[in-house]
Amino acid sequence: MLKHVVFFKFKKGTPDGSIAEIEKGLKGLPSIIAEIKSFEVGRDVVHSERSYDLAIISSFDDLEAMKRYQVHPAHQAVVAKSKPVAESIVAVDFES
Repeated sequence: MLKHVVFFKFKKGTPDGSIAEIEKGLKGLPSIIAEIKSFEVGRDVVHSERSYDLAIISSFDDLEAMKRYQVHPAHQAVVAKSKPVAESIVAVDFES
C-alpha cells in the first residue's frame, strides 16, 4: 500500500470560495478515479505559523496506481485550479 500525503498553503487573500471549490473537487475524485483506495481531505483548524491550509491523505495499491491517478484528467483539473492560488504544495509518498 502506498500512502500519498499532500499539504497546501494558499496565498494570502485567496478567497474562501476558491479553496472550497478545490476542496470539493478533491472530495469528488474517489468516485471518479478507481485507483484511489482511500481518500481524506481536510482544512487546518489550528492556524499556527507552521500550519498548512489543506491536507490530503490517500492510499493506492502501489506506485503505478498513484502515477495513473496523478495523470488522470479529473485530478489534473483540480491541480489546474490549485496551482494559481497555492503558495506552496508539498507531498510525501511512503509505503505502509
